[in-house]
Amino acid sequence: MTQVTDPDFSSLLVQHKCQVAKDIWSFRLVHPEGQSLPAFKAGAHITVQTPAGQRRNYSLCNDPSETSFCDIAIKLEHKSRGGSRSMVEQVQAGQMLQASAPKNDFELLDPAHEVIFIAGGIGVTPLLSMARQMSKLQLAGGQGHFHFYYCARDAEGAAFMPELQALQNAGEVSFHFDGGNPDAGLDFWPLLEKPSQAHIYCCGPQGLMDAVKDMSGHWPQGRVHFESFGVNAAQHATNSPFQIKLSKSQTVLPVAENESILEALRKAGHRVPSSCESGTCGSCKTALVAGQVEHRDFVLSDSDKCNHIMVCVSRASQANDLIEIDL
Repeated sequence: MTQVTDPDFSSLLVQHKCQVAKDIWSFRLVHPEGQSLPAFKAGAHITVQTPAGQRRNYSLCNDPSETSFCDIAIKLEHKSRGGSRSMVEQVQAGQMLQASAPKNDFELLDPAHEVIFIAGGIGVTPLLSMARQMSKLQLAGGQGHFHFYYCARDAEGAAFMPELQALQNAGEVSFHFDGGNPDAGLDFWPLLEKPSQAHIYCCGPQGLMDAVKDMSGHWPQGRVHFESFGVNAAQHATNSPFQIKLSKSQTVLPVAENESILEALRKAGHRVPSSCESGTCGSCKTALVAGQVEHRDFVLSDSDKCNHIMVCVSRASQANDLIEIDL
């Protein structure tokens, strides 16, 4: 068994790996000794340490009532910092991965009533778990019903289509393929024009979520929910190497173009609280002492950005610059 060096992580065995759509692979993880895995609620994610050393969040897409395994799906992002490539190209069945316990910032709140799911691409994963939970509840006599809208470029790039179609006992599933033409995207206005008592859950590319936000702004507060993991063009901005200085020890550490400040700190033996690692939760907020920062988070206010930095995503504004932080 792989030695666990982080108390928040444990070793899981990759029992099965398969391709489920163009550029999308599914991984089934189990306890290496056959024990049950921690319980979770639909919408949860785990943080996985990739073979390349990055930590990435992946939504659990299996039925929450199943605790003998957990399923995640990963899309190979050709412009990513290497996390997805490391998982897809280096991980095979039989290997061990370090993973956290499930965390949930996107919980299915009211499965006994009407729910609208809107998924785009790999964003289908947490919503699939939710739909599976609702299907199980309905088979047990529950009253919940869902409408599931899955948007993708084409059928080849849409994961889990057969699995979704098999859940239509509990709802209605429809697929919309735009062929890569932004003008051919699904028109959400007929769906969202008239607010209802339904809850909306949306996960997918930033463009899709922005469209849903624009057209659901008049819905009651607390009925529209988004899961993004910080998906934004900023993640795909060009990265350059730079340096960080730790003010308490005066240590200077390099940050490579393919790693975050958080990852550089971990590599040097420093532990910093973190959770989402995508600039959306605020866990890794760190005092900024000096330096020009390119802020890529979704948490800090304009005033906060003067003296704080989210070390999971933000970087120096210029290549080879030095940022000093209060560590």
